[in-house]
Amino acid sequence: MAAKVTELTDGIFRLSVLVPEMGPPNGFVFNSFLIVDDEPLLFHAGQRGMFPLFRDAVASVMPVESLRWISFGHVEADECGAMNLWLEAAPHAEVVHGATACMVSLNDLADRPPRCVADGELITSGKRRIRYFDTPHVPHAWESGVVFEETSGILFCGDLFTQFGGEASTRDDIVPAAIAAEDAFHSSSVNPATAPTLRRLAELKPTGLALMHGPTFFGDGAEALNRLADYYAGLLKAAA
Repeated sequence: MAAKVTELTDGIFRLSVLVPEMGPPNGFVFNSFLIVDDEPLLFHAGQRGMFPLFRDAVASVMPVESLRWISFGHVEADECGAMNLWLEAAPHAEVVHGATACMVSLNDLADRPPRCVADGELITSGKRRIRYFDTPHVPHAWESGVVFEETSGILFCGDLFTQFGGEASTRDDIVPAAIAAEDAFHSSSVNPATAPTLRRLAELKPTGLALMHGPTFFGDGAEALNRLADYYAGLLKAAA
């Protein structure tokens, strides 16, 4: 098994491992994203068991030891299980996340002190401008957050829009598949802030949505986020 490397746009790479036996017939994919710039950033550290696959994928693009930032959506094995292995492999790298994640988990879990950033704060600015946004409990976990690369317009969504299948990118509608996966997993925290949080992300007007579990969507990201918000608002209304 190896991680597939796809360059989504200049200097932004999708690193992907498809597990066919999870969710047949199309399988279930685990993605990390590498943004190569003056200060390279890896979004999703991945599981410890998959670390060799993702390390080799990064090494095919750039020296692993040049990695500067490691971030992820929230504290969960498939998002940050290999965090300390990356810190060992890249001696100048730091974990970067929001205040809640650092306070609750990362100040203790990370082998080097993490960098804590505020909601809306710029993580790094070079050719690429990477900004962090808090999304508490969306799609799940108190410390959830996403990053937005402003020059490409790509929003790195974490577990938002999770779906089955392993294609690299698409311009097709991703909302029905996300709803189908939610109906299967029931993984999202549906609360009064869910839809408003998604609508706030829609205001960024992303032209790309990089899914951790699924393809990278290119198109009207705001429209997709607002429709997903409508779905969750409907679930909340039905539950009430």
